[in-house]
Amino acid sequence: MNNKNRYMPMLMAVCVVIGIVIGTLFANHFSGNRLNIVKSGSSRLSNLLGIIEDQYVDDVNIDSLVEKAIPEILGELDPHSVYISAKDVQTANDDLKGSFSGVGIEFTIREDTIHVQNVVKNGPAERAGLLAGDKIVTLDGKPFVGKQVTNQEAMHRLKGPKDTKVKIGIIRYGQKQVKQFTVTRGEIPQKSISATYMIDEHTGYIRIKNFGETTYSEMLTSLVTLNDENFENLVIDLRDNTGGYLDRAVQIANEFLPKNKLIVYTEGRKSPRQDYRSDGHGSYQDIPLVVLINEGSASAAEIFAGAMQDNDRATIIGRRSFGKGLVQQQIEFPDGSMIRLTIARYYTPSGRCIQKPYTTGDVADYEKDLITRYEHGEYFSQDSIKHTGPAYHTSIGRTVYGGGGITPDIFVGEDTTDMTSYYKQASMSGLILQFAYSYTDDNRLKLNNFKEMTALADHLVKQNTVDKFATYADNHGLKRRNLMIQRSHKLLERYINSRIIYNMLDEQAWHQYINQDDPTIQEALRIFKDGKAFPKVEK
Repeated sequence: MNNKNRYMPMLMAVCVVIGIVIGTLFANHFSGNRLNIVKSGSSRLSNLLGIIEDQYVDDVNIDSLVEKAIPEILGELDPHSVYISAKDVQTANDDLKGSFSGVGIEFTIREDTIHVQNVVKNGPAERAGLLAGDKIVTLDGKPFVGKQVTNQEAMHRLKGPKDTKVKIGIIRYGQKQVKQFTVTRGEIPQKSISATYMIDEHTGYIRIKNFGETTYSEMLTSLVTLNDENFENLVIDLRDNTGGYLDRAVQIANEFLPKNKLIVYTEGRKSPRQDYRSDGHGSYQDIPLVVLINEGSASAAEIFAGAMQDNDRATIIGRRSFGKGLVQQQIEFPDGSMIRLTIARYYTPSGRCIQKPYTTGDVADYEKDLITRYEHGEYFSQDSIKHTGPAYHTSIGRTVYGGGGITPDIFVGEDTTDMTSYYKQASMSGLILQFAYSYTDDNRLKLNNFKEMTALADHLVKQNTVDKFATYADNHGLKRRNLMIQRSHKLLERYINSRIIYNMLDEQAWHQYINQDDPTIQEALRIFKDGKAFPKVEK
């Protein structure tokens, strides 16, 4: 076996993480669909397996062979046709569900030990008495520390059917004895909208992480919240939104479009064209709208952004999106495993398919595309964007491009002015996250006094967290570089303090903090001030 074939299973595992999360557009429509289209007749593959089972010199686990062969076969089709083993199906589906059954904690793993980072309010763990900062050392009476402690294994042990119990042993800060808590698992809400607030007195902001089962209802709630605060403009932030269900993106797009506007259409060799159009019942057809995207915006996020752009309904700001224009159908095998098979492409209203180019069978090259873009300078300069598809035109004649994601109307590149090699090492090594957690844990009693983002941020500025981090990093292998630290001081402080704020408050507070000086947000506010956001399309 050559090296390429040897590493194919690993590459496909990576593909599952990226491709599945951002490509389950039709999953909710086809869940439960059995593989009854597979013929029972003979084929070279089934004959080969029969011969191996009957005549091979040693005993062979045929199921194991099939488990390894299916991902490689699908990998020869496209980057988003994937296989999911029976044991991984629930985990793969949980990301887009509105809830899952578990204990209700957010954790991080440090030094082979689970550290409770946050406890879900009114969740099972909080009701049982667990606190942020607790270290989990036993589960169901058995030690759970060391190399066995992985994210996957921890999730496997902490999740479980509703009303089942798990005994959790913890060591609390400042104590040495293990305290035991019995937690009764329950439904844990999984929100896809992580922030809703007013950026200024006129502008509402909504951050959508993905398009899951509850995203549309969450969106309506967010809009009502902003409406109560008399918002006049709206920013929808889809940066790093990995996609999800097609129909949720369509439902939300419908809220902003007048009747009979094309939102998206799908078409494939065996899938006749299907149009998705607005019904005219949307409540926010006239509000000025800006949509934020970047290279992490994919699939359903691109459907929404493309619909707003092609209908001249919103100004798109940021960087070119991921480029995922393939539609998957979810099909189950009798043993509980399943495949997600690409059955169609989706097209924006102007007719462009935004799927980026790929070489059949070369998953590794496809996955390196974002790194390639970075190396070519696309994150920093609009002139570096390479369009591989033809030009199309919006409803009022503006030029847009297909063949590789949604290109924003206004490009905002990464600011590298104060970036140094020290900052890059600090970020990529994970030391900033580790320090932020340690600082939070060591100062939790004092930090508990701050309930609002602004007050906590002001307090942290006075604590010189950058200098404390530099000392911590120096003790953990990253040599102190005073000139570089001085140059990158603002970036370091922003990153460090944002993580402490996240640890102590919540994700919305984190967004509020980092959005204060976000150049993409500032560009959106400028567009509204100048009256250049598209207020609506012609009815």
